[in-house]
Amino acid sequence: MADPDLAAAIKSALAAVEIPGGGDLAGYAGLSEIIVTPSAVAFAIAVAPGMEVAFGPAREAAQRAAQAVAGTRKVMVSLTGGKPPTSPSFSHGKTVAPGKASVPGIKRIIAIGSGKGGVGKSTTAVNIALALQAEGLAVGVLDADLYGPSIPKLLGIEGRSAIRDDGIFLPHEAFDLKVMSIGSMLVKDQAVVWRGLMATSALRQLLRETDWSNLDVLVVDLPPGTGDIHISLAQQTVVDGVVIVSTPQDLALIDARKAIDMLRRFNVPLLGLVENMSYFIAPDTGTRYDIFGSGGAESAAADLGMPFLGAIPLVMSIRQASDAGTPPMVAAPAGPEAAAYRAIGRQILTQLPAIPR
Repeated sequence: MADPDLAAAIKSALAAVEIPGGGDLAGYAGLSEIIVTPSAVAFAIAVAPGMEVAFGPAREAAQRAAQAVAGTRKVMVSLTGGKPPTSPSFSHGKTVAPGKASVPGIKRIIAIGSGKGGVGKSTTAVNIALALQAEGLAVGVLDADLYGPSIPKLLGIEGRSAIRDDGIFLPHEAFDLKVMSIGSMLVKDQAVVWRGLMATSALRQLLRETDWSNLDVLVVDLPPGTGDIHISLAQQTVVDGVVIVSTPQDLALIDARKAIDMLRRFNVPLLGLVENMSYFIAPDTGTRYDIFGSGGAESAAADLGMPFLGAIPLVMSIRQASDAGTPPMVAAPAGPEAAAYRAIGRQILTQLPAIPR
């Protein structure tokens, strides 16, 4: 939980940090709320356009001052524009995005998104990552669903991420995947109560201040919807493609179409659509039930001019394996569900730019 005494102590330490134009950071109107969790401290410094370079030394000094007080907690300090981006800027239907940067140590980045929650996006992301690994690639997973991080549960990860002496995160390892999640920094049942500015700052540091150790592919599990996290990632990072996950029914596909529209406005490549919870086969009779309808995602993919990557059935074994922290790709690698994920992984690889060797 938050520690108001530590937050106050850090703000006091920031009084020693000088800012351009005179004065100190503690009294600066652009200093955000200081957020404290059991293993991290985060705050942002909002500056006027064009002042980012001038405030660079102040940000570094703030990082050092806060770290001296925070002890073993990881300190995250970001510089942002005077108004954080809450909506994209459009020109003739296309988003005008600033320069994007690749991430050192990562050759390709793909993201897994959905228009709404509850469609099995995170479960799909984990199994796609393992499917890509089964093709001989070095793969990592970044849990960008900061408000509902479920990757630690899905991969059976416990404990906090280690931090090097230089402040760089050391990711967890699970089934030979390198994994980073804000969920590893929280106590059980603790909510992340951060405004968009703080969430995008945390995403940047989880992505760019983690020792990924030369990955072929990083799989990013996005939050549902089309919010600040999506905009930040699309504007600032080279993303090689996005997979959209939906269930077959119209309600889910309405929101999936909105997510696809946003990504197209940012010129992010769309790798295809996955239909999750596609159908149910009764184990006692073998009868097929289309609980959420039939073929909706495949039809939507055709309408949207994007590949349909495949359908994943609604089966108890996926739920059981996921709850146990042992994904189907690991629990039953020769089973039909793993085969479906592997087929999706291979389709994704055919659409990615060649991975440098």
